[in-house]
Amino acid sequence: MTVDQIVEQTRSMPQDVVAELVDRILVTMHGGQEPAAASAWSGTIQRRIAEIRSGQVQGIPGAVTSEKIRQIVGR
Repeated sequence: MTVDQIVEQTRSMPQDVVAELVDRILVTMHGGQEPAAASAWSGTIQRRIAEIRSGQVQGIPGAVTSEKIRQIVGR
């Protein structure tokens, strides 16, 4: 199977499945996280999701973030 075929096949997969596939490839290529770090990140992620869902914080639209990055890097 070619890389293009793999990418094309992922287009019909749910996003969470594709995210796990990418994560597993990265772990295979570069090693995994320390268990303590993985646990800490998991807790942080869950807390941030809860804050967004509750309305306690609001996300920043991707277009706004991209524009800020372009300004910082001068493009």
